Amino acid sequence: MTTPFQIRVDDGELDDLRERLRRTRWPEPATAPGWTQGVPLDYARELCTYWADGYNWRATEARLNRLPQFRTEIDGLAIHVVHVRSPHPDATPLILTHGWPGSFLEFEKVVRPLTDPSDPADAFHVVIPSLPGYGFSDKPAAAGWGVERIARAWAELMDRLGYDRFGAQGHDWGTSVSTEIGKQSGDRVIGIHLVPPLVTPDPATFGDLTPAERAALSDLEPAGDPGDGYSLEHSTRPQTIGYALVDSPAALCAWIIEKFQAWTDCDGDLESVLTRDELLDNLMLYWLPGAGASSARLYWESFTEVRARFHDANTDIVTVPAGCSVFPKENPRPSRRWASKRFTDIRYWGEPARGGHFAAFEQPDVFVNEVRACFRSFRRPAGG
Repeated sequence: MTTPFQIRVDDGELDDLRERLRRTRWPEPATAPGWTQGVPLDYARELCTYWADGYNWRATEARLNRLPQFRTEIDGLAIHVVHVRSPHPDATPLILTHGWPGSFLEFEKVVRPLTDPSDPADAFHVVIPSLPGYGFSDKPAAAGWGVERIARAWAELMDRLGYDRFGAQGHDWGTSVSTEIGKQSGDRVIGIHLVPPLVTPDPATFGDLTPAERAALSDLEPAGDPGDGYSLEHSTRPQTIGYALVDSPAALCAWIIEKFQAWTDCDGDLESVLTRDELLDNLMLYWLPGAGASSARLYWESFTEVRARFHDANTDIVTVPAGCSVFPKENPRPSRRWASKRFTDIRYWGEPARGGHFAAFEQPDVFVNEVRACFRSFRRPAGG
């Protein structure tokens, strides 16, 4: 059953959030400069003070409710979906999948240019589901909702919407989900756009690495990412960290904002790329539904397998047409020759000059251009 959905948050929930923020028990400052040990105390306090006393959720709620939304039960779980049809009837159906610590909100800025471009050939019917346990989708009550099951659910969703053929696009968890859609439903998939593709560096190239490959390989080393502790916690003890993330808005804020600062292309100044309100809009989609633990559990379900894709060895071949965009502040950043070992039909390869992990959120115009270029390549004959 499909039910139209509008976001409606009680005043009491917002009052409770503000009270919790004002009663935060703060730690002492870090003993190392900047963001070395995590979010600096001064920045955390300043952001949480604004969240309590300056941020306007009602404006965000009204804005998001202008997007057509519904919830539908798939495989026993109600999934929240934004579905915006293009005014151009021959538009390409496209399902976009977010990751952690993002949400469907990441794609808000790209909905209009994707659905109503100046050239109708570039138009898309846009479908943006929230992952199970994220945002306004239901939380799984039992184990088993990993990447493969989500991919099956997304294919079922597109079928219900009447889209026999469609494209899939994603980053973070969305990369793995979109890849799995291509593997499971290749006969229905026009192509997949991955930001970035997940592949293992090819040892055969190690004697002839390009500077970009050498830098990418270095960043994959254990010492290359000192901020990777979150994924170990999520993938082993999501329930434990969940108590803090669901109970304390300050803890949730620090846990997520640290990753935005580290993963965006911001030269150290996060709010030069995303506004304070945008950061808090996304945080609210974790706080309001209490998604701190449920969102982390996807790592418990699938992270070991997914991490192996870019650390250990390629264990599968993906034959559907693929397009790939590798943004400069992303990690991993595979080369095309590495990616071609797993993805055997790469039609498009893009390396934009700016952007990080949250490309659609950070650089919406660049993201839209990458998606358009990718799907134009799918309309050409292979090798053309």
